[in-house]
Amino acid sequence: MEEYRLELKHVSKSFGEVQALENINFHLGQNEVVGLLGDNGAGKSTLIKIITGYHQPTSGEIYFNGKKVDHLTVPKARELGLETVYQERALAELQTLWRNIFLGRELTTWMGFLDIQRMRDETYRLMTESMGFTSRAVNPDSLVGKYSGGEKQGVAIVRALFFNADIVVLDEPTMGLSLKESAKLISFVNGIKQAGKSAIFIDHNILHVYNVADRVVVIDRGRVAGEFQTKNIGLNELMDKMVRVAETGRLS
Repeated sequence: MEEYRLELKHVSKSFGEVQALENINFHLGQNEVVGLLGDNGAGKSTLIKIITGYHQPTSGEIYFNGKKVDHLTVPKARELGLETVYQERALAELQTLWRNIFLGRELTTWMGFLDIQRMRDETYRLMTESMGFTSRAVNPDSLVGKYSGGEKQGVAIVRALFFNADIVVLDEPTMGLSLKESAKLISFVNGIKQAGKSAIFIDHNILHVYNVADRVVVIDRGRVAGEFQTKNIGLNELMDKMVRVAETGRLS
């Protein structure tokens, strides 16, 4: 069996007397998009903070590519190939596209000077070849603030992929986007798979997750309430199960 890119075994997390997560088993395969669904307060954010190294689990084990990782931190998670794209996007809107792609991790020449031409060339290649930007308005020197919400998310995804992210965590990426912008974003998420990478897609909108995920994991009250291959379940049936879980904490 092919190794998972990421696996959590029996992970629990408590904050004092509050049990945020209980006995979570979760995995992410090679070249797979997993949708993480659940109501507010279900435990999605806590789970992601453990995966990204922001929180330490109270108990349980974390594996990257089959190797156990103790005391996972944010820098260590990044070193292991995990990048997060937040709903805020964390982009400098008054800066050019190439500056945003390489912000904080600029390429330099052998003399230590900024290699501006290489960064511009790499930006153009990434946006056209990797993520399918076709508009003439998109060029390395265009200001990011002029892009739509979906295109800005695409910039953040490309930035993650360039810096060798094997796993891209998308934290509520469609928040505040129009239907058209959300559709554009979905095409960018498909680009992650085309690049041979994996993604965890957290979203409040089942439709967005269903249209792009290979598998959906439902979290409720700090536990995994269900797991489904999207090819084996219709959207309406999945929505019915989500409602049932929200009301009862059980799938049946």
